[in-house]
Amino acid sequence: MALAAPLRDPTPAGLVSPEPVSPEPDEDDVAVLDAYSAAVSSVAETLIPSVASLRVTRQMGGWPAAGAGSAVAFTPDGYLVTSAHVVAGSDRGMAAFVDGRELEFRVVGRDPLSDLAVVRTSGDLQAARLGDAARLKVGQLVVAIGNPLGFAGSVTAGVVSALGRSLTTRDGRSSRLVENVIQTDAALNPGNSGGALADSRGRVVGINTAVAGIGLGLAVPIDATTRQILSSLMRDGRVRRAYLGVVGGTRPLPAALAHDLGRGRGLEVVQLLDRSPASSAGVRPGDLIVELDGRPIEGVADLQRLLVGELVGRRVGLRVARGNKVVELPLTPSELV
Repeated sequence: MALAAPLRDPTPAGLVSPEPVSPEPDEDDVAVLDAYSAAVSSVAETLIPSVASLRVTRQMGGWPAAGAGSAVAFTPDGYLVTSAHVVAGSDRGMAAFVDGRELEFRVVGRDPLSDLAVVRTSGDLQAARLGDAARLKVGQLVVAIGNPLGFAGSVTAGVVSALGRSLTTRDGRSSRLVENVIQTDAALNPGNSGGALADSRGRVVGINTAVAGIGLGLAVPIDATTRQILSSLMRDGRVRRAYLGVVGGTRPLPAALAHDLGRGRGLEVVQLLDRSPASSAGVRPGDLIVELDGRPIEGVADLQRLLVGELVGRRVGLRVARGNKVVELPLTPSELV
């Protein structure tokens, strides 16, 4: 029986089979990656010295409990901004910086309805630049810096996933919608709360506040409204807000009224709280609030924006659509407590 000839290596004797060669990276791709890395590294180098790791102790059920978070220095003389829930139930703690300093801080003021707080240390700080979240665009690069899980000076990067989100906050029986919350896919973890969300120029455009899911983080924007809140906390230790005592939601206006007013929506009064300024002024369930103090109201956010401390105790006009007519009611807001 004939034997089959052995299979031969097709490679000529003395030669080695060539290894597969990876294609050379595209120069444009390399340039993009280099630019991305340079931007993130620049932001990190600029902001890490301004971000502190906070350690707080609070009483829970009569027992001391430790908490942690982050904070961002925004003045050179010791003021830092953090999330209100990070320092809830505590009036002091320790702030640790990447240069090795550990400084005691005291809570200057908290505003749970915006989830912002201001604390102050006694040392000189490298202040971060505050930006303007109103200029952000979806898809824009953002960098998160904080102390997740106790790892100081951690940096993650991503993009602005969405703008104009709302975050519901509570303080006792009061609740509020924080407007224009920034949604990002930059990785956030416990301990990031109170840390910085920055643009590619190293300007702080948000304060990280919540992890809403895998790959989904939320930050309170730094804008004109939150700058006023920080000023109030530094000056008064709290934020004064006016109070009407209505619960409602956005509703379409009747066609004829929408034509007359030049806008299509108002705030429907669903419920009136007992002995509230709105109840005393004669507001009724079913009324559609269209104007307060001469300014248009189209929904809850518009009303919240106008209920500032300057309205407390001042007589103002409230216009409501009732049936087919507009009624003006004089009203004096009280202070939200």
